[in-house]
Amino acid sequence: MTLLTDTLDSLWQVVAVGLLFGAGLPALFALGLRSLTAGANSETGAGEPTVAGRIGAAVCFAVIVAAVIGGILLLTEDFLTSTFGIEVF
Repeated sequence: MTLLTDTLDSLWQVVAVGLLFGAGLPALFALGLRSLTAGANSETGAGEPTVAGRIGAAVCFAVIVAAVIGGILLLTEDFLTSTFGIEVF
């Protein structure tokens, strides 16, 4: 029974991370693009985005950049530690 509970525990973690990075970051990117067009004319697409739209887009894009940099650092953690002696996490 403990094998089943361990497997289910690991499974939900893998599914959660897959949803976060597999669908969450692209959805956040789309939300950032959508917030840039918040002040534009809906028919022509012309016009400047509002200040709130720009701030929202900047926050969305900053979270995406932080996630990408964090993922790269996580993947290269052993290399950075063994080669340069840098402890990232």
